[in-house]
Amino acid sequence: MSVAVNRRWLIASAPHGVVGEHNFRWTQSPVPVPSIGQALVRNLWLSLDPTQLLFMPSEGGAEEPSRIGEVIPAQAVGQVVESHLSGFNAGDIVQGFFGWEDYTVTDGSGFVPMSKVSPGVAPNLAVGTLGLTGMAAYFGVLTVGQPKPGETILISAAAGGVGSIAGQIAKIHGLRVIGIAGGKEKCRWLIDEAGFDGAIDRRSEDIGARLSELCPEGIDLFFDNVGGPVLDEALPRLRQHGRVILCGATSRYAAKDPPPGPQNYLSLVMVNGRMEGLLARDYADRFPEARAALTGWIRSGQLKSKEDVEVGLERAPAALARLYTGENFGKQLLKIADPPLPTSN
Repeated sequence: MSVAVNRRWLIASAPHGVVGEHNFRWTQSPVPVPSIGQALVRNLWLSLDPTQLLFMPSEGGAEEPSRIGEVIPAQAVGQVVESHLSGFNAGDIVQGFFGWEDYTVTDGSGFVPMSKVSPGVAPNLAVGTLGLTGMAAYFGVLTVGQPKPGETILISAAAGGVGSIAGQIAKIHGLRVIGIAGGKEKCRWLIDEAGFDGAIDRRSEDIGARLSELCPEGIDLFFDNVGGPVLDEALPRLRQHGRVILCGATSRYAAKDPPPGPQNYLSLVMVNGRMEGLLARDYADRFPEARAALTGWIRSGQLKSKEDVEVGLERAPAALARLYTGENFGKQLLKIADPPLPTSN
């Protein structure tokens, strides 16, 4: 091995308010050794997602959150260095739920089971648009949203990893797409590159007024990645049988004093509306379907995969913090290393 130690970020404290390096502790330890039924994976790319805070000690987080002193888990792509796990060999490029560290020992289970990355698929694409990010966008729009051509969909955090893909999928399926994003550059990209029909700059425009202007007859679907006041603006604008897809709530995750729940939820009653939560891993048996569709759209030019890449494991806390300030533009990724071994694919 070219690296004699395993660099790791451990959880130092539960996040309260702004998350940052103070919530983590940088350590170095010996490279772990896999046992029977395990594999040693060299992590290459990490996915940084707002929901990672839910896996840290907190109230109302994941079913089994990590504890103080443990590595924060993360979706990642890596390369198998040593394997005693059936079906995996040294050199395989794999994706799974590993962690903020150079090397992870895994039995292949986790929030998302480990699987091989298809030959020819770049590691960054595998952990981004073809990872849980793309899965959430695909199944959120098409399965939970049940869209019909000609309908209007509103997407919050539309220039983020999930939102940018969700909007393009909706456009491919014949919907009118309006996005909310932070900053003029992001809004221009949504219209000029991603093909959105309209964009609202949450930093300089009144969201409610712009929604009334862009969607005078209301909206049919709302793909929500933010929650809070934005959700309250969308709910009373739902048309009959409108649907709300709850994918995330970045307004709440890192808030010191989380905002109250939606004030306008009774709007659902008056329009026979539906609000449904989305957890991408629930569709794991259909991931091949989604990856095939997304890959086809990328190759045809119908889908743009926008990435925001930080480099170096030491940058992980700072990269995560970008998600809650709106600094990221596209899918937030962190590159740790290039594959050190010839692949066996």
